[in-house]
Amino acid sequence: MTSPLLEAVALACERDLRLLFEHLDLRLAGGDMVQISGPNGSGKTSLLRLLAGLMQPTAGEVRLNGKPLNEQRTELARNLTWIGHAAGIKDVLSAEENLSWLSALHHPASREAIWQALAAVGLKGFEDVPCHTLSAGQQRRVALARLYLPGPPLWILDEPFTALDKQGVAQLEEHLARHCEQGGLVVLTTHHSLTRLPAGYRELDLGRWSV
Repeated sequence: MTSPLLEAVALACERDLRLLFEHLDLRLAGGDMVQISGPNGSGKTSLLRLLAGLMQPTAGEVRLNGKPLNEQRTELARNLTWIGHAAGIKDVLSAEENLSWLSALHHPASREAIWQALAAVGLKGFEDVPCHTLSAGQQRRVALARLYLPGPPLWILDEPFTALDKQGVAQLEEHLARHCEQGGLVVLTTHHSLTRLPAGYRELDLGRWSV
């Protein structure tokens, strides 16, 4: 079996004094796409945040390349692109400035690469436009343009299809599947029914671990 890039061992999560899930084990390797499903309140976003190192588990452990996540924050940052339910961009900055700022710390991108990424998501001509003037769908595209920059193999995405039109949804599905087919790893939540599935796709229903 391929050695896992990301692993959850006996994971438990409590929010607001309520145990959402426990005893959760998960092994994720390059080529995998894992869709986290489950009823509202089952802890889908919480699990993503645990895997991204943005929360600490109530019990259990998350490991990156076999080592505890909390011992290798720098390595995690090099390996991870996290896009939450909100676009996560600064309204006062332009699309180009946002991508430059978001990529600067661990994977600095050239202006040419940023413009190519924005063109890939349909924002050619909007590079210098302040993001507060863009529509919700265009702001989501700015955030998703990070996935078209050279960078980490691990993508953790919370409802990435939010505010996208039909064409944008199809394009993103294709891009996510291609990333996995090239050895990348995608973990996501979505209410959208995926139609383009890589060979490594599987669904994890949090209802199985609910308390």
